[in-house]
Amino acid sequence: MDAVVRLTQHVRQEMGKVVVGQEELKNQCLVALLSQGHALLEGVPGVAKTLAVKTLSRILGLDFQRVQCTSDLMPADIVGTKILNLSTSTFQLHQGPVFTSLLLVDEVNRMPPRTQAALLECMQERQVTIDGDRHVLSPNFTVFATQNPVDFEGTYPLPEAQLDRFLVKIDVPYPAAKEEIQLLVNVQNGFDADHLDQIEIATVEAGLLQQAREEIRAVKVQETLFAYIIEIARRTRDWPALSLGSSPRAAVNLLTFSKAVAAMDGRDYLIPDDIKHAALPVFRHRVVVKPEADLEGITPDQVIQDVIRAVELPK
Repeated sequence: MDAVVRLTQHVRQEMGKVVVGQEELKNQCLVALLSQGHALLEGVPGVAKTLAVKTLSRILGLDFQRVQCTSDLMPADIVGTKILNLSTSTFQLHQGPVFTSLLLVDEVNRMPPRTQAALLECMQERQVTIDGDRHVLSPNFTVFATQNPVDFEGTYPLPEAQLDRFLVKIDVPYPAAKEEIQLLVNVQNGFDADHLDQIEIATVEAGLLQQAREEIRAVKVQETLFAYIIEIARRTRDWPALSLGSSPRAAVNLLTFSKAVAAMDGRDYLIPDDIKHAALPVFRHRVVVKPEADLEGITPDQVIQDVIRAVELPK
């Protein structure tokens, strides 16, 4: 797990120059990239969601594009369109922002459903179809979408089919008091998040990301752990407080995320604790709490933790 450990240490060190605290945000964004999955970041404005993704793209040396979502955004604004070239009388493809490695979709729930649907093919198959022609996206294509949990006016909730395509949902809380103090100290000393290009950030060596991904795929998993993952996923489908449980894709994502957690810990084998650690971010956006349970204040995280406690550990 040499490449994974070196990459993890490098990313944590360099991101620490820009993002104060928010360790779970940093770790889970890195896991999403290592696992070649997409991440949904939920938190109030001003807690470094956008800054973390922009910094990560610089550290890894990956192309970066950003889409600021509005209610009038069209699918062509995301994937691109063909435009008539008058000089040659031919149609040429004008590529949209999805033709990149890291795509930040800011306030994704402000996009209308038709435009949200334009991301489905991109996220699942890493390709787009424009006027019947298939265009392959970057093998590193990763969507980091953000949304505000307290702003509902003028928003379109993401449907379950869209949510299920995100590997993880990352809850981004307020930083601790000492971290906010350190943030003010950094600003007083000249730090300016609006001029990220002026901050010295070391890029990882070429090929390290791909090597790390290969190491994660090689993490060994005992057969009993396959059954453990499936039992957790299946329990959510008939849990009394849930109206919708996790899909088979969720079980696959749980395995992928858990292997990345093990590799980042320096191990080439999976243990049950890796699965427990991965369950919350992988499942929390895929399960739907019943209205009566929601009125009682029961959250998806609480239900998932109850499910994990109810499933017997493998021997």
